[in-house]
Amino acid sequence: MHNDRTPKDVLDFAASEGVKLVDLKFVDWPGQWQHVTFPLHEIEEETFTEGLGFDGSSIRGWQAIDASDMLIVPDPQTAFIDPFCDHPTLSMVCNIIDPITREPYSRDPRHIAAKGIGYLKLTGIADTAYFGPEAEFFILDDVQFQTNEHAGYYFVDSIEGRWNSGRDEEPNLGYKPRYKEGYFPVPPSDSLQNLRSEMVLQMEDLGLIIECQHHEVATAGQAEIDMRYAPMVEMGDSLMLYKYVVKNVAKSAGKTVTFMPKPVFNDNGSGMHTHQSLWKDGQPLFAGNEYAGVSQECLWYIGGLLRHSRALAAFTNPTTNSYKRLVPGFEAPVNLAYSSRNRSAAIRIPMYSASPKAKRLECRFPDPTCNPYLAFTAMLMAGLDGIENKIDPGDPLDKDIYSLSPEELSGVPVMPGSLDEALSCLQEDHEFLLKGDVFTEDALETWIEYKIENEVQPVALRPHPHEFELYYDI
Repeated sequence: MHNDRTPKDVLDFAASEGVKLVDLKFVDWPGQWQHVTFPLHEIEEETFTEGLGFDGSSIRGWQAIDASDMLIVPDPQTAFIDPFCDHPTLSMVCNIIDPITREPYSRDPRHIAAKGIGYLKLTGIADTAYFGPEAEFFILDDVQFQTNEHAGYYFVDSIEGRWNSGRDEEPNLGYKPRYKEGYFPVPPSDSLQNLRSEMVLQMEDLGLIIECQHHEVATAGQAEIDMRYAPMVEMGDSLMLYKYVVKNVAKSAGKTVTFMPKPVFNDNGSGMHTHQSLWKDGQPLFAGNEYAGVSQECLWYIGGLLRHSRALAAFTNPTTNSYKRLVPGFEAPVNLAYSSRNRSAAIRIPMYSASPKAKRLECRFPDPTCNPYLAFTAMLMAGLDGIENKIDPGDPLDKDIYSLSPEELSGVPVMPGSLDEALSCLQEDHEFLLKGDVFTEDALETWIEYKIENEVQPVALRPHPHEFELYYDI
């Protein structure tokens, strides 16, 4: 990612690299990359301002059929050579423009994130918001699923899965991590070291800065690769590229990746702990003399996150599967509290470094099914609301939350228990998102309607396989 590339620079770069095709990518409403490809001769300097047309009615959550024409406008700062294309292909991330008004599209997630940073600067509180997500995922060997009127089925498998310890594999070599014991064992128990390293090196070739990679807690190939923090919009771009690389490197190796939080029952799910800090004029604002070495502004930011976290869940944990992870007992931060070292708290203040520049907070409830632009922006707006209104986060909770008595826990609020509940919380608490026209009423209403119609209701209406276990013989 570069900050000073001009359209001419990009076209000169494409020519020097022998590029034949240009692939334009943009993020849809739920948070997946979409793309369209053009021969290089179709891309001119004017394309970077005029854009190219596409059908917005075919994109999830966007335009109606009678107002379907939209424009994609490539961002020259995001250009890279796509390593997964057989023919030399330049890839760029795009913004979405309304062809009639020439205004940015209000439901373009990347535009919402840009407005969030605009609002941050407008407040005078800070000029930069750094985000560092730690996305977890499962690398699997086989996945099958199908639902229809009379059947519902899924099956996932991994050569590493503990359930395969007795399978005839001609021969079965036996190195399969125990449930909840997949964190940090060396090969051969960790069979995916080389594949994760290939993912890391591919990302670094594309300009992402990676801090580490490792096996995660669950059996069956749970993994984590951590990127170095970056400014918020750039990090949204980076996380989309991260997912693209991880999935395609896995596919090249004959494996498949899912970012679903809970694809495997009774073992740890995949989260996306998200580190955040505010800076102004090159100086960190979250270091200070308060609890755990943070500033008063940081505590207020935490106060805003905790105050609005039940509404934030609609963006940070936006799938029905998200709430299979957000349950007590699997390290999931269900309880809304903060702490300096307690990983069962919703907000943790990492204590690895004493450097003021490293001082940050870690929001632990998001998961990697989120649309990063929307989730990051919603968290930023909640934190800013905390600073603007000096919201006290209360006392830190430095005990093991899961060992507290019901009396001790009674005063600690909890995350929603379902996507339906999270969407209701967003309906009730969203004024903080409307400041600066960052999120619009239209965007919020569309998000809620889309999620209810396309995810909540379809899941709620279908019989679940386990219901047959419970009720068939009644």
